[in-house]
Amino acid sequence: MRLFVALDFSAVVRGRLRDLIARLKTESGAARWVPPEAMHITLKFIGEAEATKLDPLRAALAEIHSAQPVEIQFCGLGFFPHERQPRALWCGVQASPNLARLAADIDTVLRPLGFPAETRKFVPHLTLARFPSNRGVGEIVAAANQFRSSEFGSDRETEFHLIESILKPSGAQYNRLASFAFVKEAP
Repeated sequence: MRLFVALDFSAVVRGRLRDLIARLKTESGAARWVPPEAMHITLKFIGEAEATKLDPLRAALAEIHSAQPVEIQFCGLGFFPHERQPRALWCGVQASPNLARLAADIDTVLRPLGFPAETRKFVPHLTLARFPSNRGVGEIVAAANQFRSSEFGSDRETEFHLIESILKPSGAQYNRLASFAFVKEAP
């Protein structure tokens, strides 16, 4: 099983991103667009795991708590690794400090189960599109730069999810395996 841990976000933000994608899609057919219903904020990519690890994973993740919900602002667009040779278009995520702490806590509780710690700095974002080649990318970059500082809404999250990713030729299919309330009583 290919697994990851992620935060979900509101239908309002998804709707705004759906509208943005509809506007940008007309610029180039080269991009592979992520359906808004499949978007998420990855907290930890676990990777391949045996089904026998599911119960220990669930038990470890259930131990994570925070005193406050995660406050999130969705704003701005950018490119990984950079706009000169982009591989992905992303929407920026600005969050309360406890989002990074949440990701670190998930990393910490999964290490004893044999899942290696993340070596890269946690950078929350939403992937909007991937570019399999450079064909037509210049048009997307120019169009996206018009929205570089746009705001797409805010959200407040109190739970995260263990998700299975099934890779298919048409794109990844995500199955939510479990949800975890990390704020026991949201203020």
